[in-house]
Parts: sequence; C-alpha cells; structure tokens
Amino acid sequence: MLRQPQPQARLLEALSGVDRLVLLGDVLELRHGPIRDSLAAAAPVLGAIGESLGAGREVVIVPGNHDHHLLSGWFERRSCEGPPPPLELESPVRWCGGEPLASVVRALGPVTVRAAYPGVWLRDDVYATHGHYGDRHTTVPMFERLGAGAMARIVGEPAQGPARAEDYEAILSPLYAWIHAIAQYGGPNLGRSSHGASAQAWRVLDGTRGRRSWRRRALVAAFPALIAGLNQSRLGPLRADVSGPELRRAALRAFGEVVARVRIDAPQVVFGHTHRAGPLPGDDRSEWSAPSGPELLNTGCWLHEPEFLGPRPHESPYRAGFCVTIEDQGPARLRNLLDGLSLAVPA
Repeated sequence: MLRQPQPQARLLEALSGVDRLVLLGDVLELRHGPIRDSLAAAAPVLGAIGESLGAGREVVIVPGNHDHHLLSGWFERRSCEGPPPPLELESPVRWCGGEPLASVVRALGPVTVRAAYPGVWLRDDVYATHGHYGDRHTTVPMFERLGAGAMARIVGEPAQGPARAEDYEAILSPLYAWIHAIAQYGGPNLGRSSHGASAQAWRVLDGTRGRRSWRRRALVAAFPALIAGLNQSRLGPLRADVSGPELRRAALRAFGEVVARVRIDAPQVVFGHTHRAGPLPGDDRSEWSAPSGPELLNTGCWLHEPEFLGPRPHESPYRAGFCVTIEDQGPARLRNLLDGLSLAVPA
C-alpha cells in the first residue's frame, strides 16, 4: 500500500513525534523475483520514511521470513569466525557494504538504523519479533508448515522440539534459502501476494463461501484424508479445519508455543507474520494470551489482500494499515492508520 500516495502520506503523518520506528519483518518482498527489483521498488518508500523521521530518530529493522536474506551475510560471518555465540532474544545484526541490508540502511537516509534478530526489546516489559518461528508449530497445512515438517526430519531437531532460536533457524533457514535462490532466477511464481497460495487453497476449501462445483466438493471431501496421510508421514500434527476462526486460533497457539519454548518473559509480546491483526473489539481476549502468560498483539500487515477481507472489508482484521504504538509507559496499543481510505491495488 505504501506505493500509493494516500497510504504513504498517512504513515508519514503518523511518524510525527515518533522516536523509534520498528519495521517488524517482511519489509522487503524477496520471494517474488530478483533482489535488485525488490530493492529498487522499496528505495523510494524507505527514503520517504527516513526523511520524515529525520536525523536523530531511530529505525530498527527486524527481518522476517520474506526478507530473511537480509541476514545471510551476518550469519555467514558468524560461522566463519568460529563457533558463533548463542542467538539471544535480541542479537545485534551487523552488515557490510554491498550487502542487501546495507542497501536498506542507505535508502533510509538520515536516520540512525540498527538491526536486531530474532526480535527486539521495546521496553523491559514489551518484546517484538516477526513471528515466523510459529510456522514450525501451526496446525494449518500451509506450504511453510509442510516444508518445516520435512526439513525437521532431514536436519533433525531436539527430541522435545525446538527450544532455542538456533533450533528454529536450523529448520527454517534452509527453506528460506531455497525459496530465495529460486526467486533470483525469476520463478516459479510463488504468489502475487505473500499469502497467494494460501488464499487460493482457502477459497477452495472454506465451506462458507458460495456454491461449490462438483470438483470443489470432491477436493473438500478428500482433504481430511490428505491431512491424515501427512500426519502419518510425520509432517504434522496438522488439522483439516481451514475456517477463518481456526486460522486465527492456530496462529495464536503456534506463536504462543514459541513464546513458551524460547522463554520470552514479557507481559506483552508483539508479532506479525500471520497478517491477522488483533486483539480487536469482539475478539476473545483469552485466545490472545500465550500459555506462559504474555499478552499477544499482532500488527497485521500493509498488503491489500481482497481474498481475506470478506463481505465487510473495512472491518476485516486482515485489512491493511495496522500498527502498534508504544509510549514510555502503559500498554502497547493497536490501531489502524488507513481506516477511512479507499484501498485498491494499483494496476
């Protein structure tokens, strides 16, 4: 949405008085084509953000799964310098000239930039991370969940499952590297939106949307058997329920599992990744608490994805424009900066 003047203007206006802007992963789309194209598309928007904030302000970059390649140089140097130190909940990421992360920093212009991974402490009581580690635990049979299950069988993982950031990286990083390598040669098309394949599958399998053809009914009928087969292959546990409420609950269960396993001890934990903002009015607040206690907040996304918006797009939790604001004191607050604008994808 930030390629369009009105949404960009709303964001830049909201940056007035902001001391620190945290870009919580998937700042760049590095899966749909060569990295040079992504950097070229992002540079004007990043430049506008940097100019709006101005010197003396800070931008924190926390890479996610779609821009995981920003970390490649740093990970390689860590390995070449001997046994790398453990990944803390907030490890500073260093970059060198010529690397993609350096290009992002340069595009941001006059602001002070730092990068952290897998997350960043925003206050002593608020932690933020992109949330892609949850793909190892979700019960929704999406591409990355299946890939993570297969990779865990190939590379192995602790008997009780991942318990450190390194355990998640060992399973997920090879998958991200493979997708990135394919994208550099222009294919295959992994979806026009980051949820392209998931959206297509959801439209076919969701039982609440209109009439079904006989082929669609056959696919829906066969889907539970397919999931059972995947579970027997030890790629699960997976569930055949892909309804809207289950997509939300599965994502929250999965991320709550990550919070408990890597021991994020914070009253509030902010994440994104699943594109479903919350908690919003009407949500069951108990679903938005991790088993270990922290309250979860999801920042949603800035992609306009009509497939997920439903019949009332202006009220959808998947609508673009959400962010979380954090003051010196008080709880983190979720709000939408684009409400009231007519959003559409440019031709």
